[in-house]
Formats: sequence, C-alpha cells, structure tokens
Amino acid sequence: MATNHLLELQQFGQSVWMDNLSRDIIVSGKLKEMVETQGIRGITSNPAIFEKAIAGNAIYDEAIAEGVKVGKSVNEIYECLAFTDIQKAADILRPVYESSEGVDGYVSIEVSPYLANDTEGTIAEARRFWQAIDRPNVMIKIPGTPAGFPAVERVISEGIPVNVTLLFSVADYEQAALAYIRGLEQRLAQGQSVKVASVASFFLSRIDTKVDVLLDDRIKQATSDAEKEKLASLKGKVAIANAKLAYQKYKALYDTPRWHALKAQGAMVQRLLWASTSTKNPAYSDVMYVDNLVGANTVNTMPPETILACADHCDVADRIEMDLDSARQVMADIQAVGIDLDQVMVELQTEGIDKFIKPFASLMRSLENKVQQLKAV
Repeated sequence: MATNHLLELQQFGQSVWMDNLSRDIIVSGKLKEMVETQGIRGITSNPAIFEKAIAGNAIYDEAIAEGVKVGKSVNEIYECLAFTDIQKAADILRPVYESSEGVDGYVSIEVSPYLANDTEGTIAEARRFWQAIDRPNVMIKIPGTPAGFPAVERVISEGIPVNVTLLFSVADYEQAALAYIRGLEQRLAQGQSVKVASVASFFLSRIDTKVDVLLDDRIKQATSDAEKEKLASLKGKVAIANAKLAYQKYKALYDTPRWHALKAQGAMVQRLLWASTSTKNPAYSDVMYVDNLVGANTVNTMPPETILACADHCDVADRIEMDLDSARQVMADIQAVGIDLDQVMVELQTEGIDKFIKPFASLMRSLENKVQQLKAV
C-alpha cells in the first residue's frame, strides 16, 4: 500500500484539519473514514464552504421543508442546517478530542461575516453559537480585526474555544496571541480552568497571489535583465517567509514568565494554523504550503484537493525553522522594491471579509428562493 504522507505530519507535531464540510461526507461515512484512517484531526468551515455545501444540494431539502413548515425564518433555517452539520461532525471527531486531551478534534464555525467590525455583536453571536451547538469540541471563528481581538479576549475568558481567522501579518498574529493570553489570565484571576483551546489561522496562498501581481507589474517596468531576474526570484516566496517569521514570534510569545505562569496552571498554547494552503499558481508545487511549514505545535488546514495531493507526494520534514535568514531577506527585498507589505496585509484582510460576505449573501438568496418554492407547493 502506498504511503499516506499525511500521517507523517503527526510525527513532527503538526495536525491536519480539513477545510471542508458538507452533509454528504457526513451521511456517506466519508468523514468518519478520513478521521479514522487518513489522519484528519479537525474540520474548519466558513460561509463560502457552507454556500458550496448547501446551495442547490437536495440532501438539505427535507430539513429546509421542515423549517418552512414550522415557520422558521431563512436565517433560522440556515443556522439549523449549519449547526446540525457542525454537531454531527463534532460527534465524529469526539474520539480525537478525547484521546488528544482537548488539543485536536475540533470543528470550527464562523460568526456572521457582517460582524467583522462589531465587537459586541461578535461576542453575542459566539456565545449563542456555543450554547446552541452544545459540543465541547467546537471552535468559534472570529476574524483577527481590530474589533475582533477584544471579542477573542472576552470569549476566551468565558471558556469558549476560538479560532482566530483571517490573519495575514505577523503584527496581527501577535495581537491574536495576546488576546488569547489576556482571556486566560482573566479566567485564572477568577479561579477558573485555563485549559481553553485556540488556534490562530494564518493565511498563505492569498498573500503570494496578491504580491505576485505586484511583482509582475514591476517586472514589466524593469529596465534591465538583472532587475527582472531579481524581481522574478521573489515570486511565490513571501507567504512562506512571512509564516516562518510568525512562528518565531509564536516561540517568543510562549517562552515568557507571563506564559509559563499560565502553563503551570494547565494552559495550552494557541497553535498557529496554516490556512489558505491550496496553491493557486499551477507553476508552483501543489503542496508547497505544506512541505515548507511542517513544525511542532502547528495545524495545517487543507481543502480536499490538497489533502489528496499531500497524501500522495508530500515530502515531510521539519522545515519551519530552516532558512530563517533567507525568509528575513525575502521580506526586506520585497520592501526594497517598493511593495508595502503592511498595506498588502490590510487589503487582504478586507478582501477576505468580502470573500465571506458574498457567498453568505448568495446562500441566503438561494435559501430564500427554496423557501418560496416550498411555500408555493
């Protein structure tokens, strides 16, 4: 039997979560099989994933019809569909959660993308989702925006696991980690358990996609072959370099007296989670965002196509701390050619929120149409 390289990642302290969820893979038994035999140790979802799963999929029709029958609103029907899938997936992953003592086995669900800049609204929705889903191995996804960080702190302080999403810059990652630490410190001060899980989802391929376009523009304007060659050499390099530097920040944050005081009381580190790991440029390796970022206390959440590719031909080795000088040089070289990475990261986060709002709105329209059809029957 061919080697499943996904299983090798666990040997280096990295967990594989799948960036996909639908009722089909739950009902068919596919998810259970992947958890039991392929090394899948968690699930992430978002509005785009639910839109793809639910819109036009007949497997949800009976539940939608039941919602219409009892007079539920379109949003209530959506939440019923989503919460049921999350609960069933969490139940399938419960053995992983228990055997890992609460480190893995989580299913993530995102608060409404319309709340990205609303702290109190995010807190209220996180509480409501947590109570309604009623599973210990669920993580509430909160975007790493200025409004999201205080929400993360409050939600963690209430003992609710959090997946901080849409992180692009090392500076924003640091804010996510500090919000987590402050939330745990509040729990400790109240005499409550500080064993509350969290991950910080650091996005990858979207960075290279955006920066490569900017580099291509500069290549067109370059006046010498040497300049063109230098610019071309930077393509596809920024996301991995940025992630490696984030990991160094992670190590520094969790090796302080402040953290060790929490660790002594049972606190777990907030792991870095590599997100957006499907390679968008066909000229690059389809597993480049896996092979180059294997390391201890990390998670890689992969869409199904990347999971298949990695199982087949990942070259697994502990590389997260290799070539750090090169990573720093890439970041310096990008700045030197006039690309403002701080601005790029801000734009990516704004675009990321929009990429969740649009499919969420599309899903609501699809459900509304389905509801109207059923009412007419």
